[in-house]
Amino acid sequence: MKKKVIIIGSGIAGLALSVRLKSKGYDVEVFEKNKNVGGKLSDFYLNNFRHDFGPKLFTMPNLIEDIFEDARVDIKKYFKYDKLDIACKYFWDDGHIFNGYSDSQKFINEVHKKFDKEGNKVEEYIFNSKKKFNLVKKIFLEKSLHKISTYLSFDALKGILNFLQLNIFISLNSLNKRYFKDEKLIQLFNRFATYNGSSPYLTSGIMSIIQHLEHDLGVFMPKKGISDISHSLYNLATDLGIKFHFNSEIDKILIKHKSAVGVSINKINYKADIIVSNMDINLTYDRLLKGYKKPFFIKNYQPSSSAVVFYWNMNKSFTNISVHNIIFSRDQMKEFDYIFNRNSIYDDPTVYICSTSKIVKEDAPSGCENWFILINSPFDSGQNWKKIKKNLRNNIIKKINSTLKVDIESNIIGEKILTPVDIENETLSKFGSLYGSSSNSLQSAFIRHPNFSKNINNLYFCGGSVHPGGGIPLCLNSAKIVSDLIN
Repeated sequence: MKKKVIIIGSGIAGLALSVRLKSKGYDVEVFEKNKNVGGKLSDFYLNNFRHDFGPKLFTMPNLIEDIFEDARVDIKKYFKYDKLDIACKYFWDDGHIFNGYSDSQKFINEVHKKFDKEGNKVEEYIFNSKKKFNLVKKIFLEKSLHKISTYLSFDALKGILNFLQLNIFISLNSLNKRYFKDEKLIQLFNRFATYNGSSPYLTSGIMSIIQHLEHDLGVFMPKKGISDISHSLYNLATDLGIKFHFNSEIDKILIKHKSAVGVSINKINYKADIIVSNMDINLTYDRLLKGYKKPFFIKNYQPSSSAVVFYWNMNKSFTNISVHNIIFSRDQMKEFDYIFNRNSIYDDPTVYICSTSKIVKEDAPSGCENWFILINSPFDSGQNWKKIKKNLRNNIIKKINSTLKVDIESNIIGEKILTPVDIENETLSKFGSLYGSSSNSLQSAFIRHPNFSKNINNLYFCGGSVHPGGGIPLCLNSAKIVSDLIN
């Protein structure tokens, strides 16, 4: 008889895991509190404009391809994507513009052109990023850090012998200052700390491996937008016979004799041999495992940063921006000080703008664009978000107008705004944290919650709030790790 698995939540990790386990012969059911799949990787319509709800950066498409290969299904029947020429376009308010190409050689050539003598240093930086990535991927990214077997391998020995080359015990900012003299280039490379909701002045230098992903392996865009990753995995899952229960919020995980045996919804019990939570790890303990002691991994939980997000329907097409764009703050150190020490948002924040309609023409009417504006913010700790978002809206409009030489307010014909409170309510991410626990520690890679319970048998965890972390590639890796752990 097939073993039954219940997965709580249909975020990208839950979807990926459902397919992997079904491909291994398990009977899989997924319970989702919302009416649709995807979690942060879902979408919605604002009038006749389509918007992706959350993450916009898509790297390492091979992780999606692997899932379809496991299922022995041709990915092209479900999912297609293109590589972007420009991974991100960078703007400074003094008029400086830099095209961050997906191709490493084009990126390096652009540095030579725009940052004078820094090109050779960038080439060395990207080479070392690739080297670090290859050293850590088999240990930190593809295996459980909390199993002894992970360390009993050639890959582990290789990583340990080269431990000092990983730059774990210096901050990302310190590492970048070792390489570069130009403050703009340091600011550009520092921004990658935000990919795990951290400060470049606090998070580990190992975060420099993102350079390999973005400017070596490249940045991509699905043909139907980022949320098509979730839609494609869901379509594959249903075709494989996986059952989904929508509008079904779990009340608790059922435990018997120190083993997970099922879940309960409105006093109705659903039995299973294995339970996997794709829900925020803190809320899993707070809501579904009441009375069970939290492990030390999350006792002193420090949430990652959150965001204030503006979704704008624009009645105009802007030729001077790309798909992904960054307008930098004039004072990066002060910006991060506001987020992580003052629990507020600096008046001159870094502005991220994404317009998927540049590639996915169906996302906006002809001659129009869908804009996703993200401002990094502290997690929710009771701030006056109504006042913050009003001031922030005024500030970012002024900043965009000044930097891009436009006047956008009259072009905004539809708007939706999310604060950290809204993000918590809509995605069950505690305090609105985008990446689970903070990575503002040089040892953060070692203190994320494991992908399994050490005290409750047959209970596992996947998603951005547990090992190996947040973001599309790491969530997909967490699903692969759990699939490998379940036998």
